[in-house]
Amino acid sequence: MKQFQKFCFLFTLLCVFMAFSQEKTPLKDQRYVFFLHNKFIEENDLSAAHPEYGRSEYTEIINSFKAANFIVFSEKRKKNTNASDYAEKVVKQIKALLKKGIPPNKITVIGTSKGGYIAQYVSTYLADPNVNFVFIGCFRDSDIKEIPDINFCGNILTIYEKSDIYGVSAVKRKETSKLKINHFKEIELNTNLKHGFLFKALDEWIIPSKKWANENYDLK
Repeated sequence: MKQFQKFCFLFTLLCVFMAFSQEKTPLKDQRYVFFLHNKFIEENDLSAAHPEYGRSEYTEIINSFKAANFIVFSEKRKKNTNASDYAEKVVKQIKALLKKGIPPNKITVIGTSKGGYIAQYVSTYLADPNVNFVFIGCFRDSDIKEIPDINFCGNILTIYEKSDIYGVSAVKRKETSKLKINHFKEIELNTNLKHGFLFKALDEWIIPSKKWANENYDLK
């Protein structure tokens, strides 16, 4: 299964660059999503069920973005992946798209839980204020002291669940960030699903994520 997920990721990347090679001008109107999943998927098979939250609907989430005409880059990460190192990998992939002429505002990085922390590092390392980011269930007040090297940069949407102790308002991180933030918005959900809300392909967070990726920064 892990090899298959890796193959799918590489195949998608190959198809994109084949399209570039066949066109004199890159498809600048196409939009791209990098989806970074939670830690449970990293440590378990896709069919595994969390004892409290159930199965992570990774495939359903990916398919939802694909159905909305996004080109999606995602893969099942290896167990114990280093968040900072993996972020560097994603930054290289984004820079490859930018080098091909894709406008930064057409690129969105969406991360849930640990994937959200990786996305925050991507925001910091890429330092491009025009790239879109959606951080889902991935900030605690203690992060300011425990992870001081993260600085938000870009168009930032954060989504958290009121009943989730692992994700709260990230306004404090916005206030301490030293890089440029063009747009910033937060959504507090009330699903009562605790951290399990991000295991599911819920419209409550997927719809605003799609709007953000489409540069609808007012989420109307």
